Amino acid sequence: MYAADLGNIILGTIALFMGIAACLVGVIHRGNATKALLWFALFSGLYGVRLFASTPNALTLLAGPLSSHAAILISIITYVILIPATFFWVELSFGILRRVFQIFATLAIIVAIAGIASILITKSLTQFMPFNNLLVICVLLILAIAEITPQISRKYLAIQSPVLIAGTIIFAVAVLQANLRTFIRLPYYPFFEPIAFTLFVFSQGWVAAENVFRDQRRLISIEEELAVAREIQNSILPSGVPEVNRLRISAAYSPMTAVAGDFYWFIAVDPYRIGLLVADVSGHGVPAALIASMIKVAMQSVVHCADDPGAVLQGLDRVLSGQLRGQFVSAAYLWLDTEARKGLYSAAGHPPLLRWNNGILERIESNGLILGVIPDSQYPVREIPISSGDRYLLYTDGVMETENSKGEAFGDRKFEEVIRANHSRSSADLSDRLLAELRNWRATSTQQQDDITLIIVDVV
Repeated sequence: MYAADLGNIILGTIALFMGIAACLVGVIHRGNATKALLWFALFSGLYGVRLFASTPNALTLLAGPLSSHAAILISIITYVILIPATFFWVELSFGILRRVFQIFATLAIIVAIAGIASILITKSLTQFMPFNNLLVICVLLILAIAEITPQISRKYLAIQSPVLIAGTIIFAVAVLQANLRTFIRLPYYPFFEPIAFTLFVFSQGWVAAENVFRDQRRLISIEEELAVAREIQNSILPSGVPEVNRLRISAAYSPMTAVAGDFYWFIAVDPYRIGLLVADVSGHGVPAALIASMIKVAMQSVVHCADDPGAVLQGLDRVLSGQLRGQFVSAAYLWLDTEARKGLYSAAGHPPLLRWNNGILERIESNGLILGVIPDSQYPVREIPISSGDRYLLYTDGVMETENSKGEAFGDRKFEEVIRANHSRSSADLSDRLLAELRNWRATSTQQQDDITLIIVDVV
């Protein structure tokens, strides 16, 4: 076997291996880079096949009788290979440069179709090859200029790396040299382009590894910060439920992510009186959690009016107005006085309070505007007589909006069915049962869609 054949086999194997590896990574790790990886895989794979096709001994071994059509195969690949190469750079560019590559990708498709048609109809292998070579030269010149010009690369390329620039320019020079030979007399170096392509592939791998390790470090850092944020958020929630005469209280809190926008709080004035707040910040994650922390701070300013739900919500509204930056907060506040046997309730754009009394499940609504929209909003208050056997449920809309595999919401009716079917259970047992029903309802392949907070109060 000639040294040239051995070199082509080695370099072709490397190109095929890198193409297969890029394809596997793109399929397994689906994300923003998937398309780029798949285009690169196709480009690298075709290049490897073309190197094998240029080696008669290797092609005979692999393709047998088809080896007699090596020239046709090489011509077809030469026409086609620019398409995935150009689309690869479409995925790694922005703005006007992306549009330029899209135009060249379209032109490459047209030339490839014309070239392959000429091969099949007229048996001419090179009729449209000058057009193909001209496109290759233009694409590589644009790419090389973009790579070596910092102002362009920072603005229009997704990746900037000295290693990638070096690999791209070496490959561009080799391909330009090979394609310019169509138009002018230049010396022929059989291994220049394959070796340059191998260096280009390794530069891609180097940059990909750099990005993976950098993203991994960033991810670890974010996870550590989120763990701290979750600890902080847990610290702003009540550490337990207060002891109040004639009341049995349970609280369940299930965030959708590491941190959440739901918030609940108790204001225990004395052994007979308590205020209970549930709030739900729009959105999820860190922004919602920051606003939930603001609600905790704002609660300190309304302790003095804990026995007036309307005043409590007005106080929170004053503090939050102008601070929410496009988000909103719904809230519900229930005041229970077991000595006077009286309850007061008010809400701000929140799901209704549920009351179980003598076998009847009642929806109690007393809503004003959501918090933080208009300063000094008014919040009507509903008075509720309380008696032994009553049960009250405060919750956020994450309960009803939980969806199953068909996209059907758990909804008010299902929620109320579970409450009725388990009315004899204790507040803590009912809370556990409701959360279990929500888990069973939710599709096993999907994550929790919203934060869930549930407070159940039994009057004994």
